[in-house]
Amino acid sequence: MMVAWFKEVIFPSPLELANGKIVKPKRSPMVYVLPIIFVLILISMEITGFDFMVLVNRGYQFFVIIGRMIPPDLGFIPKVIQPMIETIMMSIVGTLVGAFFALPLAFLSSDNIIKNKIFLWVNRFVFSIFRTLPILIIALLAKYVFGLGSFAGTVAIALFTWLIMTKMLYELIETVDMGPFEAVESSGAGRLKAFWVSILPQILGQFISFILYNFEMNVRSASILGYVGAGGIGLLLNEKLGWRQYDKVSTILLTLLVTVYAIETLSRAIRKKLS
Repeated sequence: MMVAWFKEVIFPSPLELANGKIVKPKRSPMVYVLPIIFVLILISMEITGFDFMVLVNRGYQFFVIIGRMIPPDLGFIPKVIQPMIETIMMSIVGTLVGAFFALPLAFLSSDNIIKNKIFLWVNRFVFSIFRTLPILIIALLAKYVFGLGSFAGTVAIALFTWLIMTKMLYELIETVDMGPFEAVESSGAGRLKAFWVSILPQILGQFISFILYNFEMNVRSASILGYVGAGGIGLLLNEKLGWRQYDKVSTILLTLLVTVYAIETLSRAIRKKLS
């Protein structure tokens, strides 16, 4: 069945129209795409040293570790709660600070508001470069600047959220109805005032939705920032993994799972109300 499906995708059958004419479909681009993908996979496997036999011979170790995590050490939960709260607080502060500073930068990056193309290009180019930095790298740099602890992690989350939300916001701003903005501006108001009065109300619901979405993502990210010494539950997780205390690792992961699921459920409900 799978072979037949691939054959139909690559070499589609001729179509018979109602008037009896036979129309031969154009050759599918998959004729060229699939060989290229196959070659890229082979090259990637060669460069990375990927070996299916290693998966076959060593894959069972994953289940060995899972077995050592069962049952979780539920008596360890009280020691997990404080780092988990710290992780959530890092995410809340970092997300809100990043979102606050993203709004003015998004204003300066929207081509339907700022007409200076050179300024726009330079602005977007600079922030595109910074957006390529993973949050772990940002956290590592923040650790060297601000020292070990949750403050460095909070700064890293704020910077990462700022960069991501700026792009999300200016792309949203570029889709809004500019009629109210132009009307307010023509009455003598400045662009910032016109933006505040006419565009912000249009994007406010989506803006809050973006904040909630980034908060969800940041809770996950904050849980691993401890690996570079940036505080949170990741610091505890790294410690217990290093000591091979898998029952305690299981407790940490379960706590994180429940927390993230609760946050996602609440966030989804709020976003549904906003839509």
